Amino acid sequence: MSVLRVGNASGFYGDRFDAMREMLTGGPLDVLTGDYLAELTMLILGRDRMKDPDAGYARTFLRQLEECLGLARERGVRVVANAGGLNPAGLADAVRALAGRLGVPVRVAHVEGDDLTAAHPGALAAHAYLGGFGIAQCLRAGADVVVTGRVTDAALVTGPAAAHFGWGPTEYDRLAGAVVAGHLLECGAQATGGNYAFFRDGDVRHPGFPLAELHADGTCVITKHDGTGGFVDVGTVTAQLLYETGGARYAGPDVTARLDTVRLTQDGPDRVRVEGVRGEPPPPTLKVGLNRLGGFRNEVAFVLTGLDVEAKAALVRAQMEPALAEVSDVRWDLARTDRPDAPTEETAGALLRLVVRDADQQAVGRALSGAAIELALASYPGFHVLAPPGKGAPYGVFDALHVPQDSVDHVAVLHDGRRISVPGARDTADLADVPEPPLPEPLPPGPVRRAPLGLVAGARSGDKGGDANVGVWARTDDAWRWLAHELTADRLRELIPEARDLPVTRHQLPHLRALNFVVEGILGEGVAAQARFDPQAKALGEWLRARHLDIPEALL
Repeated sequence: MSVLRVGNASGFYGDRFDAMREMLTGGPLDVLTGDYLAELTMLILGRDRMKDPDAGYARTFLRQLEECLGLARERGVRVVANAGGLNPAGLADAVRALAGRLGVPVRVAHVEGDDLTAAHPGALAAHAYLGGFGIAQCLRAGADVVVTGRVTDAALVTGPAAAHFGWGPTEYDRLAGAVVAGHLLECGAQATGGNYAFFRDGDVRHPGFPLAELHADGTCVITKHDGTGGFVDVGTVTAQLLYETGGARYAGPDVTARLDTVRLTQDGPDRVRVEGVRGEPPPPTLKVGLNRLGGFRNEVAFVLTGLDVEAKAALVRAQMEPALAEVSDVRWDLARTDRPDAPTEETAGALLRLVVRDADQQAVGRALSGAAIELALASYPGFHVLAPPGKGAPYGVFDALHVPQDSVDHVAVLHDGRRISVPGARDTADLADVPEPPLPEPLPPGPVRRAPLGLVAGARSGDKGGDANVGVWARTDDAWRWLAHELTADRLRELIPEARDLPVTRHQLPHLRALNFVVEGILGEGVAAQARFDPQAKALGEWLRARHLDIPEALL
């Protein structure tokens, strides 16, 4: 059958607004997907729905469709997006109303069944990650627009692929290939040079969004529309493949994809072929993302300028102690951004950051702000803060649970109102770690030089609840031979002191010349809790690349 061209126009709620139009006008396309949901987004939508029961979906998607629905219909492009969030039925109705107002005849369907909030008292939102076969049912029945709630990011591609090629639920290798394609597309421009370690390899000022040319056997080519910015090469695709993943088994509700079988080859300018992906039965359970309000938080950053930074920090901490005595969670971090004999006042300053959290808003509100501001004329020389603390804002907590596949009522609601129940996976397999492959031959001994890791390796990092992953890959075979031996879990703990007392698991992916590390607990209770300076670990990989090691001179 023909190639299926699936593009992406959104990697998160708030991504580039014009991307939908750019993808529809930039070149041929069969399906346009949009990923609007993240762990934090579900919390935001949950708070929206507390204020308005008819809310709970990504309103940006509707505004984009207002400009582009007629264009998509004219070009025969189907639109599949998880913008339904907590209210996919509400979004489907809103799309129908929009289409009627615009005079664009489209058939709108949606997928539901992911909402398990009622079964989890105290949760703001609890949603199972559904697979792609509900989307496939909607498309097979003729839908032009399909909106979903919480499905896996990859389901936005596996659903259209299964519908187009007629795949069944046990065609694991083909489904796994589509899962990998979906993972490569789901973060938008991250596959086309955005947030890329070696961004100077191309012009990434305005990267185009990616698309996948999918084939019936599950292989694909990752590319972008001709003439758009950014670039697609084995490195950009490797970086996205490692993003927010863990071990060799990448589990989902439809299939478990084996990331250790993925082969990437350059297939021409801005074209990377993805093949060799093997699939296995999915696990018997579905992941459930549970969001709840954790309490209230507040913060203040004291600026410490010039001499005696450590003594100034000790003074203000001592002065603030009485106001913090009853607060349940108090964290101080001193960032030594100051330089000796600095040429500007800003570069002479360090930041002392205080973050407080408590169930009582008053404890982190006026009590903190009053104590901090009252020091304005009575503390260290040069006292000032980046901004006065506020009254304390609510923060969220994310937990990942798992429920049996057959306990979730996955339903495709077709454009004509019919409801089709989508059964869970027929065959399942418990997840188990893949045995570590043998290490490559080490490099022969030779002179070394102290230098940043990033001179020979790329990295990309991200969050999964309270954990972070850091994927590191080498650009040459010799660099891989060195990296695989040098960057152990213990060495990563040395280079990232925050991880010193945390569980760190290393996974090898030799076909990608890559290592993937999972650092458990480094993000506390997840991004919404904002427990650290970089709460989503987006720059953890770049910090690692900036650390110095003894690197063979032959690689430099």
